[in-house]
Amino acid sequence: MTIENDPSAPSSAALQRRSVLKAAAGVGVAATGLAGFPFVHAQEKITLRYLGTAVNQDKAIAEKFEADTGIKIQYIPVNTDVVTQRAVTSPNSFDLIDTEYFSLKKIVPTGNLKGIDTKKIKNADKITPLFTTGTVAGKAVGDQGTAPKKVIFLEGEKSKKFAAAPTQFMSLIPTVYNADTLGIRPDLIKRPIESWKELLNPEFKGKAAILNIPSIGIMDAAMVVEAMGLYKYPDKGNMTKKEIDLTIKTLIEAKKAGQFRSLWKDFNESVNLMASGEVVIQSMWSPAVTAVRTKGIDCVFQPLKEGYRAWAAGFGLPATLSGRKLDGAYEFINWFLDGWAGAYLNRQGYYSAVLDTAKAKMEAYEWAYWMEGKAAEKDIKAPNGELLAKAGAKRDGGSYEQRMGGIACWNALMDENTYMVQKWNEFVAA
Repeated sequence: MTIENDPSAPSSAALQRRSVLKAAAGVGVAATGLAGFPFVHAQEKITLRYLGTAVNQDKAIAEKFEADTGIKIQYIPVNTDVVTQRAVTSPNSFDLIDTEYFSLKKIVPTGNLKGIDTKKIKNADKITPLFTTGTVAGKAVGDQGTAPKKVIFLEGEKSKKFAAAPTQFMSLIPTVYNADTLGIRPDLIKRPIESWKELLNPEFKGKAAILNIPSIGIMDAAMVVEAMGLYKYPDKGNMTKKEIDLTIKTLIEAKKAGQFRSLWKDFNESVNLMASGEVVIQSMWSPAVTAVRTKGIDCVFQPLKEGYRAWAAGFGLPATLSGRKLDGAYEFINWFLDGWAGAYLNRQGYYSAVLDTAKAKMEAYEWAYWMEGKAAEKDIKAPNGELLAKAGAKRDGGSYEQRMGGIACWNALMDENTYMVQKWNEFVAA
């Protein structure tokens, strides 16, 4: 991701913190929403303007939060680029931002984001170490591109700089994340697919497609270039002009040879291309694969030997936010990490920031399917009741540890982004 259905994851100090929080709850320090009876209840209702892409902007989440707290959520759905643009130019137009970690290189230097005080976040110490240390099950994952660990900590609440080591203040509190790969139609390909290089295999001439969002599409292309043995990038997420030239040249040659049926931008477009059989292999997002399957068509989110391209999003606070709205925003973040929302998103194929609380809100068979890679003991259903997988099925990519432990690179904003977009547009026009 980009975001998966966008149109364009305890020290003694942590234990101490929990003790302090419990004490605070006991004496009524509830303005932060840490205790069970939020301060904002006692006053006129507030509405939080939530700027983000459509991924977390779910009506059911807003309704559940309002039922639990009395605070209204007003969604402002836009695409990834507009989220960044609004954060840079109009920080007063929202109370809560849900944005990708790679966008922080543009937003943080403006001073428009307030460092989030982790002492006010009840489950801060339970946030998956993928974000804080770049590890899954104690092992480091690939960190090419904008790995969250590089940009998650700020030097202070009002800092315009990222911190090199963990601090009290976070730029974003993670919401959802995932690892992307290629989607395939195994019924039409009829042989194993194990490498990114297959995207440009002439065998699939006229039946391949790639994502036409430059900052993400070029990462997929780089995975292909490396898999083909053409070049090894020091950092796929921050290419030099020469590396961009090589990558785009490879794509243009393939396009002129008739490799691509389509360059897609829209979630539904990717679903339709695959469901119709016009395309048999393409850049794809996990929920899009699920959408094809719900039509009764065989489609796989294919694990590949070179690994996954990962993305991650999180909640941020505008620097100007204060008073009851600031209290309400902290309350929403705390509520979001408390399990209900995490379980809701896990059931759609995403991953939540605090795994323990989400697990507590899921059935054991659901957790086993989504997170442990085990065969479903019962039919697996989406939050809306739609059948996603039948009993006996296994999740593509296996367990959380297998999938998130297989990250090769992260969505990124390159230093040469302007040049990259210019060259990508040449590919689109070729």
